[in-house]
Amino acid sequence: MTLTIRAERAGDASAITEVVGEAFAGHPHSRQTEPFVVAALRREGVLTISLVAESDGEMIGHIAFSPVSISGKISHFHALGPLAVSPPRQRQGAGQALVRAGLEALCNAGSRGCVVVGDAAYYRRFGFTHHPDCTVPGIPPEYVLALSFDGAPVIGDIAHHPAFRAEQ
Repeated sequence: MTLTIRAERAGDASAITEVVGEAFAGHPHSRQTEPFVVAALRREGVLTISLVAESDGEMIGHIAFSPVSISGKISHFHALGPLAVSPPRQRQGAGQALVRAGLEALCNAGSRGCVVVGDAAYYRRFGFTHHPDCTVPGIPPEYVLALSFDGAPVIGDIAHHPAFRAEQ
C-alpha cells in the first residue's frame, strides 16, 4: 500500500464526508454526526488542520484539528478529531500516519498542544496522557487525554468549538 498524507484541498469535501461517515457507521460510541461536525468546522472557518490519507489515488482517511478553549479562555490548544479511516483500510497505518502528520503540523503552526477524547491505549503511542485536572464536562475522565508541546500540565475544563454539536 502506497500511502500519501496531504492537506485537504478544494474539491475534497464530499470525499471526506463519505470517508468519515463510513468510518463511524455503526460505531457504538458515535451518534453518527462526525461528517456534520467536520463540515461545520470547515463552514465556520475553524478547521485549523485538515489532512487526508490517500492510497493509490483513493482517499482512505481524514483527520481534523480545531481550536479549544480551556476554562473559558483562548488556549492555543487544539482538539484532534474526528479521526477517520475507511473500515477496509483500518489497522494498516493510515490513522497513525494522519495523527503524526497532524501533530507535527500543529506544532509547526505554533499550537501549545492538543487534546483528544478517545481510547487511551491508542493515543498514548503519540504522547497523549491523562491529566487529572484536564476535563471535558460530561465525558468520563479516562477518555480525556492531552499532549502539551512544551510539557506544561493541561489544567481546566476543555470546551470544543460549537460545531461539535452539529447534527446535520
